[in-house]
Amino acid sequence: MESIFELFQAIGLGLVLLLPLANPLTTVALLLGLSGNMTSEERNQQSKMASIYVFFIMTIAYYAGQVVMNTFGISIPGLRIAGGLIVAFIGFRMLFPHQSAEDTQLEAKSQDLKQRKSINIAFVPLAMPSTAGPGTIAMIISSAASMKGHTLFSPWVVTVAPVLIFLSVSLILWGSLLSSGAIMRWVGKSGIEAISRLMGFLLVCMGVQFIINGVLDIIANYPTTLS
Repeated sequence: MESIFELFQAIGLGLVLLLPLANPLTTVALLLGLSGNMTSEERNQQSKMASIYVFFIMTIAYYAGQVVMNTFGISIPGLRIAGGLIVAFIGFRMLFPHQSAEDTQLEAKSQDLKQRKSINIAFVPLAMPSTAGPGTIAMIISSAASMKGHTLFSPWVVTVAPVLIFLSVSLILWGSLLSSGAIMRWVGKSGIEAISRLMGFLLVCMGVQFIINGVLDIIANYPTTLS
């Protein structure tokens, strides 16, 4: 029983870390904006495929991300600092949204997408970069490296929890996308903007903490590199 509680504790911790980055509400708004000419069946199919893509992107990032880092000679402190900058940048953009030329072009492309019938928006932009974007991937790779030799959880929990966390995020995304119309009507545009700003603040805090951890790692390993 204690081991099961430990598993749920690890899953809860993972969801707390990933959900602000994944931000399903933003993906819900994106789906509603791009699926104007879709039927209910087409919208549900796009929602299901986007959730499946998100699961595989996160799983591959967790298990193969370290191999990519070793191939390109990227260190853990470097990844944490870079990931922190990305997460903080995303958070600042959510906190202080502005209408730029890029946003105007995106709106024009969105209008063009809405005029096309039976388009595939599941992978781009719903799964990536809206849900499993660079900040989410950086968080997953950094967490995978940090979990090696971790003593807080049992080894079997460390093995099983990541897949269950990614599956939970995918199911939460799927449920949110399936009920996108009801969510938008209940929360409203102003409600989604308020939640996005709150999550943006959390992302800025997480990004700054990422950078602090990376700098502390460099300081801690500095005597070792000199010797």
